Amino acid sequence: MTTTTAPPAGAQTGTPQPASPRKRGHRGTRGTRTPGEGRMAALLLSPTILVLALVIVYPLLAAVHQSLYRAESGLDADGFVADVESFVGLANYADLFVGETGRRFLNALGNTTFFTVTTVFLETVLGLCLALAMNRAFRGRSFLRASILVPWAVPTAVSGLLWRWIFQSDGIANTLLGSEILWTAEGNASRAAIIIAEVWKTAPFIGLLVLAGMQVIPGEVYEAAKIDGAGWWRQLSSITLPLVKPTLLVAVLFRMLDALRMFDLPFVLIGPGKESVETLSMLAWDESNQLRYGSASAFAIMLFLYVAVVAIVFVKVLGADVTGAKELKLISKRNRTKATRTQANTDQAIAEQKKAEATR
Repeated sequence: MTTTTAPPAGAQTGTPQPASPRKRGHRGTRGTRTPGEGRMAALLLSPTILVLALVIVYPLLAAVHQSLYRAESGLDADGFVADVESFVGLANYADLFVGETGRRFLNALGNTTFFTVTTVFLETVLGLCLALAMNRAFRGRSFLRASILVPWAVPTAVSGLLWRWIFQSDGIANTLLGSEILWTAEGNASRAAIIIAEVWKTAPFIGLLVLAGMQVIPGEVYEAAKIDGAGWWRQLSSITLPLVKPTLLVAVLFRMLDALRMFDLPFVLIGPGKESVETLSMLAWDESNQLRYGSASAFAIMLFLYVAVVAIVFVKVLGADVTGAKELKLISKRNRTKATRTQANTDQAIAEQKKAEATR
C-alpha cells in the first residue's frame, strides 16, 4: 500500500507560505538597520549633540584648562606690576590636600557628603511614606496629591528665605520650642536647619516618583497575596518594595546628584563663609569671587569627579536603570522568546498534520 503525503496547507492552493519569525527580515529589527536610517538618526540627533557640546563639553574643557593656571604678580611688557596667568600644571590640585586650602577643601567635602547622605536618606523614608499614603483610596486623595507638589514647586531661593524667617532668633521655630537657638549661626543648629529645609522641599519629589511606580503594580498581585494570608508588612516587603525598586533607585540617584551640588539653600538660609555649612559648590564660588579662578576650577573639577563616581556606582553596582536600557532588553528578550515559542508551535502543528495525513 502506497501512501502519499499531502503538502501543507497553502501549498495546495498556491498560496505562498509566510516566512518564519527567525528568517523574516523586519525593518528596524536588530541587525537589519539600513545606512539611510543611521544617517537620518545622526541628522536628527545632531542639534541635541551640538547643544550638549556647547553647554557641557566646552565649559568642562575650559574648566580643566583654567585649573592648570594660576594668577601671579609679575612685570608686564612696560615694566609695570600686573597679575598674569602662569601655567602651574597640577599645583592647584596638589594644594587641595595641604595647608589652609586643603583644610577648607576637606571640610567642604565632609559637609557635602554629610548633607547628601542625611537628606537623601530622610527624603527616601519620608517620600516612601507619602507614596504609600497617596496610593490608598480615600476621600481627598486628589487634593493631597496636588498639595504635596507645593514645596517642590517653590524656588529654592524663596524656600531659603522662608525658612530663614522661620529660624530667626525670634522666629516661629524658637517660639514653638520655647528656646533661643541661633539657627543661622555656626554649629550643629545651622546644619539641622539646612537638613529640615532640604527634606521639606525635596521629599515630595521622591514620593511622586515612587507613587508612579506603585501605580503600575497590578491589583491582582495584592489580591493573591491577601488570599495567601500575607499581611500589610509582608505585602510591602515582598511585593511593593521589590517592584518599585527600579523607580526608587532612579529617584535616589537624581536626588543624590542634586544634593552633591547643593549651593543655593545654604547660601540663602545660612549665608556664605560659614565653615559648618560650606559645601564644595560654595567653596568654588568663593574662590572665583576672590578672582582665584585656577583654584576655583580645580574645586569644580573635583566636584564633577565626585558626582561622576557616585553616578557610576549607582548605575553599575546598584543597577539603577536611568536610560531604560534594561527594560528595553527585557522587552526584546520577551519578544524573542514569544517568537521562538510561536515558531515551535507552528512547526509542531505542521509535523502533527503530516503525521495525521500519513496514517490515513
